[in-house]
Amino acid sequence: MNEVVVTEQGGGRKTATLYFQLAEDLAQAIASGTLQPGEKLPSIRRLSAQRQVSLSTVMEAYRELEDRGLIEARPQSGFYVRAARGFVAPDLTQPPQKPSEVVVDPLLAPAELARLHDLKVDFGLAILSPKLYPNQQVQRILAQVTRHDPEILSDYGNPIGDVELRRQIARRSLTWGGQIDADEILVTHGALEALNLCLRAVTQPGDVVAIESPAYFGLLQILESFQLKALEIPTHPQTGISIEALELATRNGQVKACVLLPNFSNPLGSLMPDDNKRRLVELLESRQVPLIEDDIYGEFFYHGERPRPAKAFDRSGNVMLLASFTKMVAPSFRVGWVVAGRWHRELEQLKFINTFSTPVPLQRAIARFLENGGYDHHLRRLRKACSEQVNAAVSAIQRYFPGDTRLHVPQGGYVLWVELNSRVDTLELLQRALAEGISFTPGPLFSPSNSYRNCLRICCVEPWTVRHERAIQRLGELAAGM
Repeated sequence: MNEVVVTEQGGGRKTATLYFQLAEDLAQAIASGTLQPGEKLPSIRRLSAQRQVSLSTVMEAYRELEDRGLIEARPQSGFYVRAARGFVAPDLTQPPQKPSEVVVDPLLAPAELARLHDLKVDFGLAILSPKLYPNQQVQRILAQVTRHDPEILSDYGNPIGDVELRRQIARRSLTWGGQIDADEILVTHGALEALNLCLRAVTQPGDVVAIESPAYFGLLQILESFQLKALEIPTHPQTGISIEALELATRNGQVKACVLLPNFSNPLGSLMPDDNKRRLVELLESRQVPLIEDDIYGEFFYHGERPRPAKAFDRSGNVMLLASFTKMVAPSFRVGWVVAGRWHRELEQLKFINTFSTPVPLQRAIARFLENGGYDHHLRRLRKACSEQVNAAVSAIQRYFPGDTRLHVPQGGYVLWVELNSRVDTLELLQRALAEGISFTPGPLFSPSNSYRNCLRICCVEPWTVRHERAIQRLGELAAGM
């Protein structure tokens, strides 16, 4: 804030940008939901007394909020929080019905965009703010682990993983009805290694893998590196993959594996109902098609109980369930895990020749964090933060994006899938946004068939500020001008 001093009405000495700070405080309250759409704001005189500022300062702050579209003046009544427009959710996607060779443009990856551009606001990377992690708690636990057992630093570790961590994972599976034994669990270098191992165990170059559409571009990059073909299955932003379409796609035996995120998929944010998960497991078991289930966002639910993974309905070991503590506890630890069902031995051997083991001190620290109760408290705070950030982004998109925008509001996770008018090319929109220091992930990156050119993913990974609000406003203006 510029410290330019002026004399206000009433004789007090204040900064010239005091009204802007007041406007920012009110904008934060609106973004967080403290001030709800349609709620009346304090009168100018009342807020002046509360904040001990002049009437003109409050008036300027309200004018600033009006200019941003956050509030509106009602004659003879006062100022109110502007109600957000409701957007229609996107329909079931309609991808090509034939398998595609996978070629991903590395220059469109969010990490590469962040490296190549001087970004003011980055909506592209799905990496949560460091402020949201229990860094100090985990640091203390890690120090305790190494102090009490100095020789742990010279321990290569068991290739299948530290027994303390595997027991904690098995215990936590009871929260979703899992019947998993610690010996069934294989600890990996994050979910990425787990996904690699699963695909290596059940596919060969040239095989067809069924995926959601749109699908996480990281998965597409893995399929490309393994020379696998992708068969995109129609997916609904609310309920996930179409079981009927998958049933048709697996009739001729060409599909050798299926990779899905039933709980809060990336990028759609869809949550598959339990009945659909049961049907999915039964269908793929009857067709002898292994299901690789990525449950990395399963703990990011906003309300109610934790959604069950499809693995909860598996009775034959045909589902390979993988997850990670990377997005929830400590990204730099890269500690993930997989329950591979009937392919456990194959994955154990692949893990042995791939990385041998995962660092034992990091595994033990995660295990102690899960055991001492700090994990559940942290998850509650993390879910609340993600929910607030997503709701703030949704409100901003509803205020500033064109009226024909389609938007699905997820029940968990921290990404939003936005569908613009078909005339908008988000690859071109991205270039215009990058020129102003704003980044997002364009839709074509999530499809091997280069679909979704009018769609984009917005990641809600930081506490919401006016800076984020203005970036969304500018994106909306750029989209409206195309």
